[in-house]
Amino acid sequence: MPDVINVDGTVRQDDWVVVPRPEDGESLDIPSDQPALIPADLWLAGYEHFTGNDRIGVWFDSHDEPEMIADRVNELPLIGVNFPRFVDGRGYSIARLLRERFGYQNELRAIGDVLLDQLQFMKRCGFDSYVLRADKDISQAAKCLNFFSQGYQAATDTDLPLFRRRAG
Repeated sequence: MPDVINVDGTVRQDDWVVVPRPEDGESLDIPSDQPALIPADLWLAGYEHFTGNDRIGVWFDSHDEPEMIADRVNELPLIGVNFPRFVDGRGYSIARLLRERFGYQNELRAIGDVLLDQLQFMKRCGFDSYVLRADKDISQAAKCLNFFSQGYQAATDTDLPLFRRRAG
């Protein structure tokens, strides 16, 4: 199992399995022995079967719209956002929407093609856990989460831009 990096830089074992989207004609194969992240639209389609289950979370692909679960986000213990390629920045927008517009309070995890140099920017958008791409050195994660001492813009980690913080 891969390791998960927490927002404070600590590393822990990942108990969650990401269940891939089934091919046409196949059914969703959810493991019974560990918590699972399933595609958000399939969770919504089977909502009556999954509601109240704290071992089921969802994951969004970069083209998914988080509005689909807007009024139910805090029923989920974990939401993953997939970065299919490191150059695809739509996951940052999904995270900001989940945190700021929809008020998601639980764990928000970056999955997929996650690189070390993205961690601090993901943190500023509201992610609080990260699964690095398998070929990256997880021992460098804590340093990468706090590479810059200040951010210029307002984000989920601060309501004021730097020029306002300095003036205050």
